[in-house]
Amino acid sequence: MNNNKQSTPVLTDPFGRRIEYIRLSVTDQCDLRCFYCMPEGYRDFEEPKHWLSFDEIERVIRAFSTLGTRRVRITGGEPLVRKDLPVLINKLNQLDGVEDLSLSTNATRLHKQAQQLSDAGITRINVSLDTLKAERFKQITGGKFDKVMAGLMTAKQAGFKPIKINMVAMQGINDDEIEDMVEFCIEHDFTLRFIETMPMGDTGRQASEHYLDLKQVKQRLSERYELIPGTMPGGGPARYVQIAGSDLRIGFITPISQHFCETCNRVRLSVDGTLYMCLGQEHKFELRPLLRAGISDEELLDVIKHAITLKPEKHEFSSKPQQTVRFMSMTGG
Repeated sequence: MNNNKQSTPVLTDPFGRRIEYIRLSVTDQCDLRCFYCMPEGYRDFEEPKHWLSFDEIERVIRAFSTLGTRRVRITGGEPLVRKDLPVLINKLNQLDGVEDLSLSTNATRLHKQAQQLSDAGITRINVSLDTLKAERFKQITGGKFDKVMAGLMTAKQAGFKPIKINMVAMQGINDDEIEDMVEFCIEHDFTLRFIETMPMGDTGRQASEHYLDLKQVKQRLSERYELIPGTMPGGGPARYVQIAGSDLRIGFITPISQHFCETCNRVRLSVDGTLYMCLGQEHKFELRPLLRAGISDEELLDVIKHAITLKPEKHEFSSKPQQTVRFMSMTGG
């Protein structure tokens, strides 16, 4: 790896934000059906022939790393449904310039794959978990809670650090479990992140009926715990506090009540090769046709530079809630 910082390229959008983080979706399919992400019975997935191959993905990520992007998070859908995923991870782990490889998962398959993922190069994982109650978990996701718990404990044994629990906080759904989730994460040395619901597509708008402003959650926690400023490594948007007397850091991801657009450092690559510049906008650029038409490496670099010029200044979840029509699983979270 070239450590000469003076020669390190910088990929910058029109608003001066450095793009150093790419969220890579390896599938739009998922084995759960969280009501705020993908509707029950949904079958309108991309055909596998439309998915980028591992070689195509490696080529795109290599181009981004050449342009200075250092962090790659592997997402879905549920990424662990993609066959032979550790093979891809190992490829990406070998790329010069990629300094941080992480994974977002629902953990239902993690108990079988945790060690393989670690061996391939994943060091950090985020696990979606909105409840600690088995029956409520089934109502929210349609899945089995014990599989997630088995996956989490296996990941802990495999040595992933940190393991971050992502809890979408929802009024009238799971807001009675806020403190329970805090205690669970203290017990297991996990990091906890609360996330506000986002009005993406019909599922997101349904979830927005249960929107909970995280300022209320933070205030509620401050009445029970002493909260002090905290930080966490990583390229994401969470703002952290720490519970005094413990190692627990709690992050708040607030796309609605306190958006973080001015510091957005990321783009998303969907499984079909579409670059999405913003989670809450439709700005996109399709790479798959160019890759399969034989674009050169130099041309690919130029195309990515052009695509980044399309990145908008901010999302419009609040002012134009009907604007984003795709499901979260199509974009890569």
